[in-house]
Amino acid sequence: MIIIDKPIASEFLIETIKRNNYPIIATVEAREMLSDNSLNWITESEAEDVFANNPETPVYTNSENSISWIEKHFNSSKLPSQIDVFKNKIKFRELIKDSFPNYFYKGVKFEDLRNLNIEELAFPFIVKPAVGFFSIAVHKVDSLSEWEEVLNKIDKEIETFPNLYPKEVINLADFIIEEFVEGEEFAIDCYFDNSGEPVLLNILHHLFSSDKDVSDRVYSTSESIIEKHKNGILNFLKTIGKKVDLKNFPSHVEVRVDKNGEIFPIEVNPLRFGGWCTTGDLSWFAYGFNSYQYFLDGKIPDWEEIFNARKNKRYSIIVLDNNSGINSKDIFSFDYNKLLGDFSKPLDLRKADFSIFPVFGFLFVETTDGNNEELKRILSSNLREFIKLKNGL
Repeated sequence: MIIIDKPIASEFLIETIKRNNYPIIATVEAREMLSDNSLNWITESEAEDVFANNPETPVYTNSENSISWIEKHFNSSKLPSQIDVFKNKIKFRELIKDSFPNYFYKGVKFEDLRNLNIEELAFPFIVKPAVGFFSIAVHKVDSLSEWEEVLNKIDKEIETFPNLYPKEVINLADFIIEEFVEGEEFAIDCYFDNSGEPVLLNILHHLFSSDKDVSDRVYSTSESIIEKHKNGILNFLKTIGKKVDLKNFPSHVEVRVDKNGEIFPIEVNPLRFGGWCTTGDLSWFAYGFNSYQYFLDGKIPDWEEIFNARKNKRYSIIVLDNNSGINSKDIFSFDYNKLLGDFSKPLDLRKADFSIFPVFGFLFVETTDGNNEELKRILSSNLREFIKLKNGL
């Protein structure tokens, strides 16, 4: 079954649903977003009956906005509790602490952050909402002298994005402070099959412009990235899956890998792949298979065959987050054509309403593995060169 919710469902995902006649639940939000009556719509009560008869029915959602619907309609199953233990980072740390006994974390109420004695903490550390999304209010703190500035930034971000997502997606009441692991960050699309075995659908290297950068600007995947890390990541996923008895369960997982190859969990995003239909769609552009179909039909990628036709290629998602420092209300337009001209092989462009969301859109590109100048340039850009202000400047 498919649950569609805001903010966006890509044309590729909708076409996948239509072509395969996958059941799509006729929630109020889905019906507002999609007017196509030829889709295989099922009522909410029909969905409840299907899941009651088979609680391991594969369920995919494009958006965590649907979590409240799942909690209400599938509340007799273990699915809501599985979602909750992953979505709340404090509960997730509690779940896995026996596997990572030396990893430091601490849950703190938002109102207690300024009273926290951080002199007792080891630097550097990360502070972020226990229930969060899109790197909102996420900061790295390297020293005591930075703490006050970070707190002020968090206050400003909370004021800027008060009602952007429902509380199930972003809840700023609780924060988590956890140690910063030196290493490389990766995002993983996967699912756990009907016997609980993890199936890898993609591994993306999350690139940063500096050691202070915590943004989501560039994610890249390639043969070299997947081949280097897939075995270790599959073993890591098995550990996570067994702790919560995951079956027919899609996830978008984020980890850090240190210099010794040890994998440290960051978060598990339940019942979806990358937000805004990004990483799930990218597998089609990059590797020629449909991640949504592979999960719902229980298929496994043949990586050897896939890579035979894609040597020395790198595929990336560019998240055009508004890091310009310019308030969206002062922006007249964003020059997408100029942006496209900066890349040798754009694959797809998705525009977003920057007056509502803190992002101009998403760009999928192909580059040659090892030649990353295009990616380096956009990674460090504040995007001001593409912005036209309302005052004409």
